[in-house]
Amino acid sequence: MAEVVVSGVFKRFGPVAALQEIDLTVHDNEFVVLVGPSGSGKSTLLRIVAGLERQSEGAVSIDGRDMAGIAPKDRDVAMVFQSHALYPHMNVYDNLAFNQRIRGVDRKTVDRKVREVAERLEITELLRRRPRQMSGGQRQRVAIGRALVRDPRIFLFDEPLSNLDAELRVRLRTVIKRLHQEMRRTSVYVTHDQVEAMTLADRVVVLRDGRIEQIGEPDELYERPVNGFVAGFIGSPAMNFLQGRAAKGIVRIGETELAAAGGTSGAVTVGIRPEDLLPDGADDKGRIRALVTLVEPMGADTLVFSTTQEGQELTVRLPRYTAVHEGETLALSPRAGAVHLFDPETGQRLN
Repeated sequence: MAEVVVSGVFKRFGPVAALQEIDLTVHDNEFVVLVGPSGSGKSTLLRIVAGLERQSEGAVSIDGRDMAGIAPKDRDVAMVFQSHALYPHMNVYDNLAFNQRIRGVDRKTVDRKVREVAERLEITELLRRRPRQMSGGQRQRVAIGRALVRDPRIFLFDEPLSNLDAELRVRLRTVIKRLHQEMRRTSVYVTHDQVEAMTLADRVVVLRDGRIEQIGEPDELYERPVNGFVAGFIGSPAMNFLQGRAAKGIVRIGETELAAAGGTSGAVTVGIRPEDLLPDGADDKGRIRALVTLVEPMGADTLVFSTTQEGQELTVRLPRYTAVHEGETLALSPRAGAVHLFDPETGQRLN
């Protein structure tokens, strides 16, 4: 087993608290993604698990063993960094084999492991090349391969795809997910990209300002965000937020009346995802009327930026062939059950 338990962890850099009371369990063979904006503490938390940083308070244990005083090399973890960190004077084969050689593993075993990993990552033809002779995507595959050759109990990824172009990110994201499905090792992955988080994770941990905002499966975070921050961070384009008032299961936004679950009354922030707005409706009161200000064709679909009658901005995601033009007014209805209500002061979910 390789269960990671983080209990009551704080990390301070002088007066700055980078992490505050972090409690997190990563189960055996689970793929957990830490996601959040820059400065949220996700990389710091990963480095504490790896033993590269020491927490100010709290404890980290692996398989029930307290990691206090345990050096990184003795934790049986392998880390893939944002930078490839390959040895420039060595070819790919030697980069992959280096760690095993210094551990005294016999030559035949090293050769077998290197070639198995190279085949798995489709880099066999690169084994005699040096890093400068490869593309960024190829170098990152080698960096992942170096971690695989170690055959650790735990994989740690610190934004490994952030320096790659969009196409390479998609391809290597698929490689990482396939590797996890085949190997089933405990993995913790850090990213600021919510698309990576949603596509890779068994569970997602959303951090902000050193605190955990929500932990859950990707669908749970998308469908029932606990607060406005998570609602706005998860999903692309971001959720729309409109100001309104609620009473007896009805939310009023200007002259528009929408059905919403729950018994909330008073001022509310109404959250509706762009893909949950439809250009139709049962009656005028159930429609949000918005003036189209910009249309962005995206290929598979179209993003429409608009302004409501009350002057609030609204983004709509429509099917590719929907005819929409700047200057026209849309009447939009949210899908059933797609209206999220948040407290306008605390940001916490109400319904």
